[in-house]
Amino acid sequence: MIIEIAHIRINTGSGAAFEAAVAEAVPVFLAAGGCHGVRLVRSVEDPLLYRLLVEWETVEHHTVTFRASAGFARWRELASPHFAEPPAVEHLVDALPR
Repeated sequence: MIIEIAHIRINTGSGAAFEAAVAEAVPVFLAAGGCHGVRLVRSVEDPLLYRLLVEWETVEHHTVTFRASAGFARWRELASPHFAEPPAVEHLVDALPR
């Protein structure tokens, strides 16, 4: 399992609209091949900073399959108006057995 973490800084005053946009996009992620879950968390110290966590079967499910899909275009259409800067994305794997 791969965990995508997107570090997202939003525009001042966009919190509620951004959260609504992500909520609307959740079914888009869940319909994507290889997606096993999605969460949005907000920083306590910096309320303009969010992390989008998406569980993928493989990195390619995110970087190839999803990014080439209409679902990715829809996600960007919904969320990008709220971005203060382009998100930084990284992929992680569990370092300890579950």
